[in-house]
Amino acid sequence: MSVKDGKTEQLIKETAKRIFLTEGKMLATTQDIADAAGVNRTLLHYYFRSRDVLFNMVFKEALTKLRTRVHEVLGSEMPFKQKVENLVNVFYEELTESPYLETFIALHLNQEPEKYEELFIALPGGRERMKNFLKEIQREMDKGTIAENKPVNFFINLFALMAYPFVARPIYLKMFDLTNAGYNKLLTERKSSILSTLFKN
Repeated sequence: MSVKDGKTEQLIKETAKRIFLTEGKMLATTQDIADAAGVNRTLLHYYFRSRDVLFNMVFKEALTKLRTRVHEVLGSEMPFKQKVENLVNVFYEELTESPYLETFIALHLNQEPEKYEELFIALPGGRERMKNFLKEIQREMDKGTIAENKPVNFFINLFALMAYPFVARPIYLKMFDLTNAGYNKLLTERKSSILSTLFKN
């Protein structure tokens, strides 16, 4: 076999994405992925040398997409409350598509930071956008639209409110006897409560 088939390669990658990020089966083997994709394991290894190569590629693409979209919102010129609302919408869109992405970040980045640090390379202009966003937060505090605090704490609170329900998803599914569809509906309803929690009016 000398020429790689782009369709087969994409099929394997999309199958791995579904297994790792949608189903949360992070310990899935190359055999599990090959079986789900309807190909043999030898073929999978031809396209992706190892499980780690495939695993890292899937997560890097999902994480880069999320971070890029978040930074696009941070760098936009829209009013502050609308910007926060757009951040919530973008975050929920991406995490609904890849609900176990935050679990990966929480588990693997803490356990093996050196192995996964390449996934968190600073985006061009990212530090400047973050500094400007923190200044926006401070201006809103000065105006009284959000509670007085350190701007960094507002940012942490915002992302905690968005991310934690995804990290705790398996627990809440069992605790409240919810289906995936039911939990997704609950998450959608949380969008407005996040804004009402952070803003005074």
